[in-house]
Amino acid sequence: MIRCYVGYDPRDDNAYKVCTRSLRKNASVPVEIIPLYDWELRKKGIYYRGYRVDGSGQMYDDKDNRPFSTQFSFTRFTVPLLEDYGSEWVMFMDADMMWRSDIAELWDLIDRDKGLMCVHHNQEVKERTKMDGVIQGPNTHGRKNWSSLMLINPEKSRDLTIYCANNMTGEWLHSLVWMREEDIGELPEEWNYLIGYSNPDINPKIVHHTLGTPDMKLKCSTEYQEEWWSYLDDKGDIR
Repeated sequence: MIRCYVGYDPRDDNAYKVCTRSLRKNASVPVEIIPLYDWELRKKGIYYRGYRVDGSGQMYDDKDNRPFSTQFSFTRFTVPLLEDYGSEWVMFMDADMMWRSDIAELWDLIDRDKGLMCVHHNQEVKERTKMDGVIQGPNTHGRKNWSSLMLINPEKSRDLTIYCANNMTGEWLHSLVWMREEDIGELPEEWNYLIGYSNPDINPKIVHHTLGTPDMKLKCSTEYQEEWWSYLDDKGDIR
């Protein structure tokens, strides 16, 4: 059984449905999908990071006063703790992803000597806003979207403590400095294809609508739009 944590934000409910439906449809192995609900983690005392919301609905982090876009911008960093720092590999992914291939293929790419596997994007952020008008943070740490899909060995992620997840800056967390550099393995870009950024010659195995899914007013492209809508219209199991 492969355990998959998926970021959840009520504003992205359609994205979550497409992500989980497409994952299950393409999977040849059993998959357990675990949504990261901000309110549940807060109720359990695992996640207590503060933020404020301005009049437009934009969220700002209390630690560095920088804008962030979703309720799972930081909850992803509780995954090793939720796994009790065990030795079994797990996955985190953003909700705005659509699977086009079998997760078993992705699991075969894990380098068991590493502590984390992800696509090493070199993304130049051009857009000021994304999704439904939220501010997009700059790529100041050079690792924009590396943390949007992570295969994680929790046992090697012990430096990512509950204190760090709740108190360290977004730049510190998303740049993955909590993992030793030599323990960060690289996945092919086809496993986190960024619409609007990745080379269109790539045949993606996972499509990432990082600037907004097709149902949002600021969607960045019509690439793979028909596939996305077909999964949303599918009334199959979403959990």
